[in-house]
Amino acid sequence: MNQVLLINNNDEMVGTYDKVLAHEEGLLHRAFSVFIFNSKGQLLIQQRAATKYHSPNLWTNTCCGHPLGNNTLIDDATQRLQEELGFTCELTSIFAFKYHEKVSSTMFENEYDHILIGRSDAVPTPNPIEVQDYDYQTIESINRQLYQTPSIYTAWFKLIILRFPTLLLIEKNKLLAKAK
Repeated sequence: MNQVLLINNNDEMVGTYDKVLAHEEGLLHRAFSVFIFNSKGQLLIQQRAATKYHSPNLWTNTCCGHPLGNNTLIDDATQRLQEELGFTCELTSIFAFKYHEKVSSTMFENEYDHILIGRSDAVPTPNPIEVQDYDYQTIESINRQLYQTPSIYTAWFKLIILRFPTLLLIEKNKLLAKAK
């Protein structure tokens, strides 16, 4: 049984719960969203597999998931990156935010989402159970596409790109400058 960490409004753990039930009942839980940029400054985005229990076939950030609580958030995110796209890289936590969105007729995302960033030029090897396609795009290009066809993106990805584009660009530029 897949579990999520239930939390309070201060991101303090209050228990664990079945992942699907937590989404059906809209319970607040901890999550992470990973944004990997290549050396050209492009963001690696993925199209979620058609078999995902919510938000299937939608485009989103590099990878995302729910920490298990046994490891650090960075360790759990690194493991999830390996599981979904077949590579790892150094990750840095840059901010977190809370949101609540309906993602299907029966499911809700009510998450305290930790945003992590990394840089890699590794060639992804997507796990077809998780990812059906991937692409590299600039934040500016994604932002334009969000206004043209918002329905092809996940709820959390739209929120992050539309609410925090400047922060993502600043952190991306710091990451790329550090790599030189």
